[in-house]
Amino acid sequence: MMWIIIIIGVIIVGFAVWFVYHQRMLRLRAHLMQEAIRNKDFTFRMPTHGLLPGERAMQETLNQLGETIRQQVNQNEVESWERLTRVLTHEMMNATAPITSISQSMLNRSDVKDTPLENGIRAIYETSRHLSDFVVNYRKMSELEKPVLTDVRLHVVIDEISKAYPQLTWEVSVPADLVVRADIGMLRQVLMNLVKNAIEANATKMVVEETDSTAEANSSLFTHHFSLYIGNDGLPIPAENRQSLFVPFFTTKRSGSGIGLSLSRRMMIQQGGMLDLAETPLQGCHAAFILSLQV
Repeated sequence: MMWIIIIIGVIIVGFAVWFVYHQRMLRLRAHLMQEAIRNKDFTFRMPTHGLLPGERAMQETLNQLGETIRQQVNQNEVESWERLTRVLTHEMMNATAPITSISQSMLNRSDVKDTPLENGIRAIYETSRHLSDFVVNYRKMSELEKPVLTDVRLHVVIDEISKAYPQLTWEVSVPADLVVRADIGMLRQVLMNLVKNAIEANATKMVVEETDSTAEANSSLFTHHFSLYIGNDGLPIPAENRQSLFVPFFTTKRSGSGIGLSLSRRMMIQQGGMLDLAETPLQGCHAAFILSLQV
């Protein structure tokens, strides 16, 4: 009888110790998630092992909610920049059109030709025309048509692009039979933008492979998405520029327009996917992106 009481006592004490430890871990999870949200970091992913069934379901839901909020924030950010750039391009066209027209007419006047004024007026004309052309080109690219989603063999598209850039060494690890739902023209443009950026950053190697996603394992929302890692060994992206990469017109290149990445992200959002900067590039890569695609 005494042994039974001792065994029951040990079980009760063990359960009490486990319960206290478990509650501390739950409080720590809640604190970490609160800090992540406070810092506007919606990429948090808490593990679900060691939880009771109800707690596991709750954690999976919270992980899914964080990813949903992250995508909504990104989409709202893209839409806000689109509205702002639409207003800016309209005002810029209104301002540059008369400058271009007046300066062109001044260059055709006989009292301006072969005078000291000609060079100055020509500089004004060339600058205003360049700015007008830039705005027109951006407007054409920003007014995207509605994507037409079809079944696309991802490996075939990547193979075509790799053949178009033979100066790069390609390491591709994508299932040959993988089919994604995408607008093939938009998808090809996004991939080419990433490759061109890599070349401009002096890359000699591209790494394209499937990447694991905690969201895919824990959330039913992302069971129909495929994550693609696209890295290169070019110059690393400075820490101070990482937050601004997808901001329209932001560029660190002397001749860059700052359109490529922001436009690429918009294309992916319209296809039900996403384009993000990878937090930690794989070994051998200095910069990398994560492409999310529907399957």
